[in-house]
Amino acid sequence: MHRSFVVALAATVLTAPVAAPAAAADAASAKPVSRFAQDPYASTYRPVASPAVLIRDATVLTGTGTRLDDADVLMRDGRIVAVGRDLDAPADAVQVDGRGKWVTPGLIDVHSHLGVYPSPGASAHSDGNEATAPTTPNVWAEHSVWPQDPGFATALAGGVTAMQVLPGSANLIGGRGVTLKNVPATTYQSMKFPGAPWGLKMACGENPKRVYGQRGGPSTRMGNVAGYRAAFIDASEYLKKNKPRPASSAKRRWWQSSTDGKDSNNDSGGKRDLKMDTLAGAINGDILVHIHCYRADEMTTMIDLAKEFGFKISAFHHGVEAYKLADRLGQENICGALWADWWGFKMEAFDGIQENIALVDRARNGCAIVHSDSDEGIQRLNQEAAKVIANAQRVGIDIPPERAVRWITANPAKSMGILDQTGTLEAGKMADVVLWNGNPFSVYAKAEQVYVDGARLYDRNDASRQPVSDFMLGQGIEGGVK
Repeated sequence: MHRSFVVALAATVLTAPVAAPAAAADAASAKPVSRFAQDPYASTYRPVASPAVLIRDATVLTGTGTRLDDADVLMRDGRIVAVGRDLDAPADAVQVDGRGKWVTPGLIDVHSHLGVYPSPGASAHSDGNEATAPTTPNVWAEHSVWPQDPGFATALAGGVTAMQVLPGSANLIGGRGVTLKNVPATTYQSMKFPGAPWGLKMACGENPKRVYGQRGGPSTRMGNVAGYRAAFIDASEYLKKNKPRPASSAKRRWWQSSTDGKDSNNDSGGKRDLKMDTLAGAINGDILVHIHCYRADEMTTMIDLAKEFGFKISAFHHGVEAYKLADRLGQENICGALWADWWGFKMEAFDGIQENIALVDRARNGCAIVHSDSDEGIQRLNQEAAKVIANAQRVGIDIPPERAVRWITANPAKSMGILDQTGTLEAGKMADVVLWNGNPFSVYAKAEQVYVDGARLYDRNDASRQPVSDFMLGQGIEGGVK
């Protein structure tokens, strides 16, 4: 069969829409929408049409801390129906032989720049940092996402079914991140995870002062903190001026100020302000705060900042010194989204250790996450997690696969506010599932089949189930594009 026909066939199969499952629609409609979380660019995502699927006799890691041997996973109508042994197969179910294979929830990357720094890496594609001011909470990463980034397909081949795409770390406050389902699409709205909250990207330390040190500041860490405080003081004032109006004032738009006056930056008087919307949403808890922060002392400063202004930190990202305050992170219910073994590439990354993730995971109420921050690393999150297992074992910490899998499934889902929908293999949740050729924490592990909402979107043994970005079409044709 001609390659172009295969690609066209795959595109047709992979984009056939069906109605969203009732459970998903009900969940989305049941959640009250804050004034600061209203979405004018709402998700148009619809699961791909798919038959019922029963994977039989596999080793199943549920993502809840449980391992089941010789177990089955039943998917139907985009949802997990059951996980257990000797499940009855519906008459119309596609049955998959899982003997000798392993099944996990779909992998989730909490820190990705796919789509905003797509391949090929060119200045025309550099859309991750709005480096025009130290604080830019008004920008949204989704408005830079290019769905044709070939990195989405290679991440899918690595078992990644969802990700949070964030702005870069040039700014103190870089803007909103967006959670995507990893599906072939033409528009970013058709990738947006239904009902997922936005994440607010902030950055500590060297990056903002390096970028803005020659542009009028901040040029020091104390300047960084002063910048955060000024922004949240303005947001606090904005919240006071935009309290809900009485029913008798319903004609006034929600964003119109109930009082007159201006703040220290002259930008939250009697009008709607996109910067303040985002920061107010963070204070209200509608937008989850994710902070790029390496050093333990700076993490504690940011925790104090959060307490000063009443917002909650969902996760510290990169955090090579997270092990130094693992107990504090557990007490504060803050996740550590970390690398397995990246450190030493700049001063604030100097004091890293290979047991970092294991020690964060070991703390009481610890929430450890393996993240990528890389278009290459996202393709092997399972192997990055395997390195953590090996490093921990060398110092006498034994971590079984059923615990480690949470670093790349349930824990990122928790920090992104989507654990009620995905991240574990439990009845009623989205059928985001990976079938591996063996133990996923082996260097030889490969994702054989990847399901998103029960649809087999990737199959290593079926070329028609290996989506190719439109950007890549014709790249391998001899003689170039005609």
